Amino acid sequence: MIKRKNTRQINLGGVKIGGNAPVSIQSMTKTGTQDIKATLSQIKGLKVAGCEIIRIAVKDDAAAKALKEIMKKSALPVEADIHFNYKLAIASMENGVDGIRLNPGNIYRKEEIAAVVKEARKKRIPIRVGVNSGSLKLQSGRSLSERMAKSALDYVKILEKMNFRDIMISLKCSDVESTVRSYRLIAERCEYPLHLGVTAAGLPETGAIKSAIGIGALLLDGIGDTIRVSLAGDPAEEVKVAKEILSAIGLRHFGPELLVCPTCGRTEINVIGLAVKLEKELSKLSTVHGKLITQPLKVAVMGCVVNGPGEAKEADIGIAGGKGSGVLFRKGKVIGKVKEKDFLKTLLKYIIK
Repeated sequence: MIKRKNTRQINLGGVKIGGNAPVSIQSMTKTGTQDIKATLSQIKGLKVAGCEIIRIAVKDDAAAKALKEIMKKSALPVEADIHFNYKLAIASMENGVDGIRLNPGNIYRKEEIAAVVKEARKKRIPIRVGVNSGSLKLQSGRSLSERMAKSALDYVKILEKMNFRDIMISLKCSDVESTVRSYRLIAERCEYPLHLGVTAAGLPETGAIKSAIGIGALLLDGIGDTIRVSLAGDPAEEVKVAKEILSAIGLRHFGPELLVCPTCGRTEINVIGLAVKLEKELSKLSTVHGKLITQPLKVAVMGCVVNGPGEAKEADIGIAGGKGSGVLFRKGKVIGKVKEKDFLKTLLKYIIK
């Protein structure tokens, strides 16, 4: 069992981050923020997919102004993503956002930080210190990981001197190893909750792999309180991968998990065809009425009647196929025989039960 690092807890729009709270899932809208209708539609879709916090880019006054209408109907707590202009952070908070992300690389004047902190304290809004490798100033004699950790800690010290501690930290770069080292360093040096992610991870297939390695390694260390998988594509895919990472590690469960044998020369049923159809049906069971399912359930599709049940002992229910038929098993024990044409409906019947 993973022993998670105990961190200070913050509250972002009703979602608790840190302490003993579950590791939450974040994403980011990819619409123009000023397009209120499109942004709200994407937020609604992401909530259905299982997202719990949404970050929105606030690049100008028009985007900050749009937040006023977005916050009236947003299906998720909103974190405003701010760069360069501290006044946009203040405007975002005045318009009702639940959290602020500041980049130490481009908002660093103490008087500007103080103005943001004053508003955040008044409205009880947490601040994410979001370090990005692309915004770091050059520091000789230090590794990238050291520079990222130092940048975050120096910024945190400024906030602490202003008596502000509703803080979350992220340290993102596109290099997996540097990302992991950065988070391990900062986890040793502070108690603030950490937002994990590998930035600019890439297109969905390769980006999912990089994210799973980086985020997964840290979560297995007990490090991390909330995550965002950064992919170039549909943000719903980010949420799907995030859920799969958390499920694979055992930190959270989102409906049934599918186990499938890789197949070999002994296989006499269409394992892959059945698995594809079953996965499609199971994906519908990860949320009900917009709420995430947290009950663990493992479903197996195995291609060998001899070894299938034994190889899938961890499964709650499964099918091990033979020629034209197969055995239905629970926890490795055979409980019945099923014709191949009835595999899908039989499994679904038991899963729903």
